[in-house]
Amino acid sequence: MKPAVEVFESQFLGERYYRAVHACGLPIYVFPKNLSATHALLAVNYGSVDRDVGIPEGVAHFLEHKLFSNEDGSDSFERFSAFGADANAYTSHTKTVYLFTATDRFADSFGELLQFVTHPYFTPESVAKEQGIIGEEIRMCYDNPYDRCYYNMLEGLYHRHPVKNEICGSVKSIAAITDKTLYACYHSYYRPDNMALVVCGNVTLEEILTLAEEHLPKTADHTAVIRPSVIEPDSVHRSRIVTKGQVAKPIFAIGVKDVNVPEDANARAKRDAGMAILSEMLFSESGELYNDLFDKELISPEFSADFALTRGFGFLQISGEADDPDAVLKEVLSFLDRCRREGLSREDFERCRRVEFAEYIKSFDSTEEIANTLLAFVFDGSELFAYADILRNMTFEEIKVLFNEFFVPERFTLSVVKPNRQIK
Repeated sequence: MKPAVEVFESQFLGERYYRAVHACGLPIYVFPKNLSATHALLAVNYGSVDRDVGIPEGVAHFLEHKLFSNEDGSDSFERFSAFGADANAYTSHTKTVYLFTATDRFADSFGELLQFVTHPYFTPESVAKEQGIIGEEIRMCYDNPYDRCYYNMLEGLYHRHPVKNEICGSVKSIAAITDKTLYACYHSYYRPDNMALVVCGNVTLEEILTLAEEHLPKTADHTAVIRPSVIEPDSVHRSRIVTKGQVAKPIFAIGVKDVNVPEDANARAKRDAGMAILSEMLFSESGELYNDLFDKELISPEFSADFALTRGFGFLQISGEADDPDAVLKEVLSFLDRCRREGLSREDFERCRRVEFAEYIKSFDSTEEIANTLLAFVFDGSELFAYADILRNMTFEEIKVLFNEFFVPERFTLSVVKPNRQIK
């Protein structure tokens, strides 16, 4: 029996994609795009923040590493290479993604993707070997000053939320992981209805459904996925964290904690769009703040702002390089206070909304970007094409309200990594 198919279409963009749910419960999204490369990803709605009591930190990332090893001793990375595909995987705070890009032999790579992700194989010996490999990765990340600056910022922002914990875990935490731990977490979260398959490229829905049928289970598991809940205070945990590292000049990350994360997915998408526009207005290289900081020689050219929002948490990160990060924070707060007193510019709003809309349209030129953006909307519960209407309908009044509600000085934290020789 063929699954029912939903069609999502944007007349404005001239694009469409399809959604069908396989009998096993796996949602399948196919975005036909007549480009040379086809990008496919199989993702699990499971990341480092989804950690049950008693489960060591870093299990989601550990699982990502181990799934490429198969029961027959083969390595799926090597198989992808033999097919001529470029494969990879990553674990974030909220999801785990297995992916590949192919220009030839797509069916072979697609079958491999579904096969190895749905057939786990762990042994005590293979887990012990992987602990050494991941332990070395953790030490490298700890020595990376940019990673340290980022995680220290999260440590400053959050009291209890697990987003503050490193995605890879620690050398100590992964030492507690066993093959039984991996199997338990795999069966809790790697369920078809807690996953999504997204394909974008020169393919049809019928092709993908036919190929998927060859590799997916025939029935669904109806056990509910239970996610741990966290009560997180509105206040920041620490307002300033300074450490030292291998940098020639101090680097910084200013974090702003979002304490009003909407439960409704569409409201989150609107808030995300609003913060994208606000970030462009306030922190872009064409803006007043950047030029003031640069003219005063307070920052290097590399200065950026990124907003992250998903289920349960959100934060703005303003990062760069500066001789005196505290002076940068002071200038940022002073600038925001002046914007609050004098008001935002309607002209800036209109310009930045057009910039964000242009970036959104441009993203449809790449199969990889389409697939990853579509996945982000799928896992957050909103719809890709609806984002265009959100941007078009955003009002200056809504942006002013968001600005005044979000930029509260008490919700800021400053993370700094200074050169080894200069730390005080």
